[in-house]
Amino acid sequence: VMQTCFFALAEVLPRDEAIGHIKKAIEKTYGKRGETVVRKNCEAVDSAVAALHQVEVPATATSAIHRTPPVPDNSPDFVKRVTGMMLAGLGDLLPVSALPVDGTFMTGTTQYEKRGIALNIPIWDPDICIQCGLCALVCPHAAIRSKAFPAASCNGNAPEGFQTLMWSGKELPDHKMAIQVAPDDCTGCGVCVDVCPARSKEVAKHKAINMEPKLDHLDRERANWDFFVSLPEIDRSAVKHDQIKGSQLLQPLFEFSGACAGCGETPYIKLMTQYFGDRAIIANATGCSSIFGGNLPTTPYCTDANGRGPAWANSLFEDNAEFGLGMKLAVDAQQDLARRLLKESASALGDDLVTAILDADQTNEDGIATVRQHVAALRQKLHSTTFENSALLLSVADSLVKRSVWIMGGDGWAYDIGFGGLDHVLASNHDVNILVLDTEVYSNTGGQASKATPRAAIAKFAAGGKAIRRKDLGMIAVDYGHVYVAQVAIGANPLQTLKAFQEAESYQGPSLIIAFSPCIAHGIDMSTMMTHQKDAVNSAFWPLFRFDPREAQAGKRPFRLDSRKASMTFRDYAATEARFAALARSNPKEADRLFALAQRDINDQWHFYEQMAGVEREIPAISGFELPVTN
Repeated sequence: VMQTCFFALAEVLPRDEAIGHIKKAIEKTYGKRGETVVRKNCEAVDSAVAALHQVEVPATATSAIHRTPPVPDNSPDFVKRVTGMMLAGLGDLLPVSALPVDGTFMTGTTQYEKRGIALNIPIWDPDICIQCGLCALVCPHAAIRSKAFPAASCNGNAPEGFQTLMWSGKELPDHKMAIQVAPDDCTGCGVCVDVCPARSKEVAKHKAINMEPKLDHLDRERANWDFFVSLPEIDRSAVKHDQIKGSQLLQPLFEFSGACAGCGETPYIKLMTQYFGDRAIIANATGCSSIFGGNLPTTPYCTDANGRGPAWANSLFEDNAEFGLGMKLAVDAQQDLARRLLKESASALGDDLVTAILDADQTNEDGIATVRQHVAALRQKLHSTTFENSALLLSVADSLVKRSVWIMGGDGWAYDIGFGGLDHVLASNHDVNILVLDTEVYSNTGGQASKATPRAAIAKFAAGGKAIRRKDLGMIAVDYGHVYVAQVAIGANPLQTLKAFQEAESYQGPSLIIAFSPCIAHGIDMSTMMTHQKDAVNSAFWPLFRFDPREAQAGKRPFRLDSRKASMTFRDYAATEARFAALARSNPKEADRLFALAQRDINDQWHFYEQMAGVEREIPAISGFELPVTN
């Protein structure tokens, strides 16, 4: 800024006089340091002038280097004609006739964007790999995938550099596995390397996955990725969903988003789509997750080989919970209508088929797959048979397969602007799942403080450090008694996170998952975002718990505290984040006061949670809603 001012003043004043004005302005701002600042600025200006040299511009361009096309040549026609033009910055040239008549755009188009923004990408070393699956689990952009396949699948077909390993689990005999990076879609954040537990005994700092210069591996990894995605996806019922390595064999239906490198939110969304994406309906509050989730011209939500994927819609900050509840009511109405019409049409369709659909157990993958087969048979019959209401039944037949409704957004929505609607949904008896991506700040709009912002943290509208403790959204929901609640941190306890998602979706009532999502607004190295979550849990800054009302119905204690007592102080944890450390530098006395209060907050909350873990509750059913009993 000072250099710019100097050049402007030097246009109308002598050099020494211009420097004098700049010096006075700097001294007014920086005090005694002004002389040093002036000297450094003058040195910068002088060195820039000294380095100037003339560049001869040739009359014609002779370079053979050209920009790569905005999308690959094998992209679908729509992507080439429309998406590619927008990515090239030529969207204004598109005629109206080129756009979809009904305004709908293709999904899964981030796979054609190929941003290639990483300088370094992770390279897998199978000789060290222990097949834990953590690298694929934590990847914020689904750019690292794990896949298991019959050993014969790559005999003679795989590229020369494609590496594999025999699958170690007994559930998949004669299967190989591979971990592969998408080199043009990776952001180079390094989170995968940070969490990798497998280390070489011979080479220092060498792990089973390592960041290496992209250009050294680009051609080979491109060929490997193309072959990797051509391999068939695993049978979902053949793997263990409650294990990390098994869960990461499931295809993610959220990939290559435009989220920040190392984003703390996207791993949770990716995991949700791996578990439930082929039948998920998502109501997304405005915020980071709606921006990288519904960006134009590319969309990260995609479909599987059967064309199934999440149905996604974005609503306002203030009404997303109601918006999602409306979706659930619509799904229930369609299902009720379909079941009624199915019963009434049993004589025309056959009692066996109708009974098989109506009495099916859809609590597991096998049951849902079976119902889909029955619904496919039903649709064939409806196409070939005409009877009263057959056309109406055909239009709602797909709703006979269980849907998974998710209401999703950040803490600005859930704790603040949309809390009234969220509370209304929690107080209902409807089977909806709520995922709060808690960054503890309004990330998308510039880092303003929210009610999730902890005491002593600096944020916009809390420049002197937030003076009060954060809202405990989880315990507000627990107080209702009939709401499933989990507070998770995937980097600190990934198995607890997996259990929370499965339990929440299986619970036949409102469920709430509050997911700790580190953000660049915290002022941390995002490559260590996952291991940083361990410090948050180890300091009891972010306790892990699950509250399952089904446990109370079974005579057990419904509140389970999944983390241990603090093994480090809040002050030690705060020193690792700029949002706290900045206050310690700018106002040490106030920082000491707020840090002490923040530690008291943590101690008080932990003591309360310990008591909750020992409480036996007797939770009665509410009108129209019977709590299911756990096995």
